[in-house]
Amino acid sequence: MTAKNILFLTGDFAEDYETMVPFQALQMVGHIVHAVCPDKRAGDTIKTAIHDFEGDQTYTEKPGHLFALNANFDEVDTANYHALAIAGGRAPESLRLNPRVIAIVQEFAAAGKPIAAVCHGAQLLAAAEVIRGKTIACYPACAPEVKLAGATYADIAVDQAVTDGNFITAPAWPAHPAWLAQFLKALGTEIKL
Repeated sequence: MTAKNILFLTGDFAEDYETMVPFQALQMVGHIVHAVCPDKRAGDTIKTAIHDFEGDQTYTEKPGHLFALNANFDEVDTANYHALAIAGGRAPESLRLNPRVIAIVQEFAAAGKPIAAVCHGAQLLAAAEVIRGKTIACYPACAPEVKLAGATYADIAVDQAVTDGNFITAPAWPAHPAWLAQFLKALGTEIKL
């Protein structure tokens, strides 16, 4: 397998599992993952949040971990990457306000490179206006944004994922096995046991 270079967009109060698990799992299989956040450099940290489903009308939120970024946002050149991954949680809410973040998403989409987004990560896809005509999974509270962006909302179980063209999306962290497996397939990664 040829290692792929993956850009990983995250930010303060991204969901803990949706940051830590993909970052580590993609590295575990041999890919190079650069985690970046606007206004931060390699070695800086973001604060994550843990979201749980405890029977309330929405998820609960608890403090997560400090996650160390390993690349500089200001130096991102999308031509150097094979794919994009986007963490969910509350980070996409503010990340979508950054013009360079939107441009990055648009550049990956225009190049037809794999884009994996989980949970609220779909907010970046909607804000970048790159999902028209696609079927996109996301946390259900983001469904209106997905629909307004011209996509079909994939109303699937929380542990499932959907691939439509170069977009691999999932509702939340319980979908990591399905979401990461579909992303690895899009990357051409074969795991032999």
